[in-house]
Amino acid sequence: MKIQNKYMLSLIEASLVTFLWSSSYILIRIGLEEINPLAFAAYRYFFASLILLFPFYHQFRKRKTSRFNLSRIGMFLVLGFTGYFIAQGFQFLGLFFLNSVTVTFILNLTPLFVLGLSVFFHNERPSSVQLIGIILTLFGVIIFFYDALADVGMVTGVFVTLISGVGWALYMIISRHYLAKDNESVITLTSISMLFGALMLISATGLTGNIVNISLNGWMIILWLSIVNTAVAFFLWNHALRTLKAIEQSILQNSMLIQIAILAFVFLQEPINTQKIIGMIIVFSGVLIVQLRGKKEKRKDFSQEPEGKLLASPTK
Repeated sequence: MKIQNKYMLSLIEASLVTFLWSSSYILIRIGLEEINPLAFAAYRYFFASLILLFPFYHQFRKRKTSRFNLSRIGMFLVLGFTGYFIAQGFQFLGLFFLNSVTVTFILNLTPLFVLGLSVFFHNERPSSVQLIGIILTLFGVIIFFYDALADVGMVTGVFVTLISGVGWALYMIISRHYLAKDNESVITLTSISMLFGALMLISATGLTGNIVNISLNGWMIILWLSIVNTAVAFFLWNHALRTLKAIEQSILQNSMLIQIAILAFVFLQEPINTQKIIGMIIVFSGVLIVQLRGKKEKRKDFSQEPEGKLLASPTK
């Protein structure tokens, strides 16, 4: 398959994930009415990691994954801490303290963190056209959420949500490094790091006494989020990250603003005014500029070889 075709496939994968994650906001808001945010995050990612262990075990039995050493385990622990305990756990806490509009606004500052980290770690400097797209996107975010900025005065919620954004940026940068440079297995990286992160969340839930009884409806939400919006979505996201740049995927996440607004209007009866429509158009334009510019760039194909040869094995 040509590199351009792989780029388009990765773009479709990442776009599907943004839709699934957008629907998560609706389900999480419903679930938070009865479930403690820390327990909610812990249960979701624990069950999702268990699901992902099945394909990992299949690879392990067939020796399609490299041996575990202290360095590799340390990398999984760091990814579990940044991508799940910090990014996802603190996002649930942010949704507990703030409304979803304010949380989404703050998390859309993540491209700034990713841009800075990408320049420092990978020397992935965006082109001038992509930089214009990034600025345009952030400008659209400000317009879209201008009326909601009054909620930012809730210092605790803002603080934990900003930490969530930094954690996610670090997760994307570190993941891309190991997927692209060291040819790490996507399923291994996703499942093991998620398991470590989930165990951290469960430990924090137990230590803080936040384990709660959940209704059947609550468990259905958790299971759907675990299987579809987490296990499947994170695998597709990391798979797309082998081709797309971290900054490109981060900008693509901003399209969630449009999706969340539409889903909230349909399922939560939250109105969409003219200001929000203008903001959505600007955000969409910014995302499109970045993606179309990225499509024209020459890309290194990290998935040209079969899975087994992609693994960094000390025995080969």
